[in-house]
Amino acid sequence: MYKRQPPSTTGIPENTENSNTMPPIVITVLLLSFAAVSPVSANGNGKKEKEESVSGKIEKANAHVRPGLNLTYGDIMGDMIDDDGILRNAVPCTSRGCKWPKSGNKVRIPYQISGAFSSQQKRLIKKALREFRRGERTTCIRFVRKRSSDINYLSFISDMGCWSYLGQIGGRQPISLQRNGCVFKNIVQHEVLHALGLHHEQVRSDRDDHVIIKFENIISGTERNFQIVDTNNLGTPYDFDSVMHYSPLAFSSNGEPTIVAINSSITDFGRATEMSARDYDLVNLLYEC
Repeated sequence: MYKRQPPSTTGIPENTENSNTMPPIVITVLLLSFAAVSPVSANGNGKKEKEESVSGKIEKANAHVRPGLNLTYGDIMGDMIDDDGILRNAVPCTSRGCKWPKSGNKVRIPYQISGAFSSQQKRLIKKALREFRRGERTTCIRFVRKRSSDINYLSFISDMGCWSYLGQIGGRQPISLQRNGCVFKNIVQHEVLHALGLHHEQVRSDRDDHVIIKFENIISGTERNFQIVDTNNLGTPYDFDSVMHYSPLAFSSNGEPTIVAINSSITDFGRATEMSARDYDLVNLLYEC
């Protein structure tokens, strides 16, 4: 019997609305994947340079978060523990509490954004959320502004680091986007996808068929970030450029790769700047859109 440790509230700012108790819940664990790209950006000299990886940004922002935040896998809030207090990996649930509820053919997810963010940062967060429903790529997810009657909702806050819970947990569900390190479109979508129930790509159940984890290069004490999870992959292929994939140097202690593709031609991954077509498809598969 698994139960979630009570979420830490120390240091997590409340919004003007009343917060709600977050009951223990077992979550669905799913994975993202999509076609490979190598995004680049221009520096001050007009030269092209690679975009910093999602995991690199998150690792940097979360380097000094207080231990009480209880982060696992780098940016997922909370652990799963058994009745004897022994840490376990999250496992897929089957029939209850896995996903945000669906009404008709849409999934309505209320949200609010803390006043701690600047106007520009609020616009970026809202734009990242709108991309779940607009343009050539769409899902059935609809992020809507929280009403006073909404009990379960996402609350974007600027706490220490970038993190989210995995799946819907009930009540006021915080997603932390630290103002000076986490407010990027790829990180917003990464953390929101965690809240929808998706895990990191490189811990999916079939990862050993695709990558080798170089534990000898991993910073001591962070090895748990690479533990395999018993995931439901929905028949999707492994994808190296998922917005949920760590970079080759994630949590490296010596500048050497911690993740190496078995296919030696694949050397650069984990640099997605936004969700891809397959990300949208996977969300739709999960929520039966």
